[in-house]
Amino acid sequence: MKLLHKATLALAGASAITFYAASASAAIVCNETEGICWHTETIYEYPPEAGIVVHEDSWRPHARFKFKEHSGRGYWRGGTWITW
Repeated sequence: MKLLHKATLALAGASAITFYAASASAAIVCNETEGICWHTETIYEYPPEAGIVVHEDSWRPHARFKFKEHSGRGYWRGGTWITW
């Protein structure tokens, strides 16, 4: 009985860790043509003409990129946040 209880607790713990890791996902999104990047927790499908590239959160930008944070659905173009 104790073994079954321990196994159940271990499974519950592993499930909780997996859920937390999946919900805490993040990404770095960049307008490659303008060199502007921002962090996001939600990955959207950006219009092809926007020139947006989505990187993993561990990606480190080159010197030509700068961060300009903004929340919500959209992207930077010409220094303006475009919402759709």
